[in-house]
Amino acid sequence: MTERTPPPVTTASPIGPDVDLDVEDIRLADGTRLTEQGASEIVEEVRRHGGRPSLTGEAAASPRIVFRVTPSVRDRAAEIAAQEGKTISQLAREALEARVAAS
Repeated sequence: MTERTPPPVTTASPIGPDVDLDVEDIRLADGTRLTEQGASEIVEEVRRHGGRPSLTGEAAASPRIVFRVTPSVRDRAAEIAAQEGKTISQLAREALEARVAAS
């Protein structure tokens, strides 16, 4: 019997190496430390509810809007979002909500 070598891990893989959350200091977006127990609770919540909660607070999927921007706009949006501790989606949602409310 020949021994099989596992495929090489590439940097393009979305899954990184395993991390011991009780040893490593990994922080969530709100700054709290993620532990093994916290990660397990998050996994169970996602399994129970099928992903992120609806933006309306109801048990329904939130509609999506997809649009394209130039690389410079995307890069600047990423910088602003990081400075404000937000995602680009949160930043874009706030901007669109403000524009719609102003109409």
